[in-house]
Amino acid sequence: MLTQLPSSTKKDIIYPETDGQPMAENTRQFELIVLIKKNLDLLFADEPDVFVAGDLFWYPVEKDNVTRRAPDVMVVFGRPKGDRGSYLQWQEGNISPQVVFEILSPSNTAREMIAKYKFYDRYGVEEYYIYDPETTELSGWLRSEDELAEIPQMINWVSPRLGIRFELSNGELKIYRPDGQKFLTYLELAQQREQERQRAEQERQRAEQAETQLESLRALLRDKGINPDEV
Repeated sequence: MLTQLPSSTKKDIIYPETDGQPMAENTRQFELIVLIKKNLDLLFADEPDVFVAGDLFWYPVEKDNVTRRAPDVMVVFGRPKGDRGSYLQWQEGNISPQVVFEILSPSNTAREMIAKYKFYDRYGVEEYYIYDPETTELSGWLRSEDELAEIPQMINWVSPRLGIRFELSNGELKIYRPDGQKFLTYLELAQQREQERQRAEQERQRAEQAETQLESLRALLRDKGINPDEV
């Protein structure tokens, strides 16, 4: 009697976490991606349910490992912080990234950017921003009536979700936090911290000097037979 063996189960679908391509093609593009990502990390550091990622594959459809994009920076409200190999939307409460940034590189084609727009439009992105460091062109789209509509004027535009403000100054992209502070590079942040440390040290030294002078005055009064605590 022959025993029929059970059919082999279908292998689990693999969702690749990399395509082997670099995050950026040049230093300027890389610095801008890092600038935006790290400053958004700082902006939402105290909010545990805001996830910020850079160059992370986003798979919106379960069992489909072909439909994917890796935004230069994306922000997801309603999902916890933490490490991920990729953003599998069906494992994330089916929440789409609400804000996406793309920093253009010389190899980006019009066809590629149209495909990215269609992807972000179809899968629920609320705000989509593009900056081209070569042409200094800044563009943005905001979801309106179930589609991403172009923002007519990006200068001084304030992101509804993030509260950040965009400027172009001397051909350079400038981004400002809701409190008015500019997004700073790692070097600028380090310099700012060092300046704050130096100011704190100066204040400490001034306080110590004032205390020393006060104690000297107290001693002088005591030498003259005067109780400084009764003056």
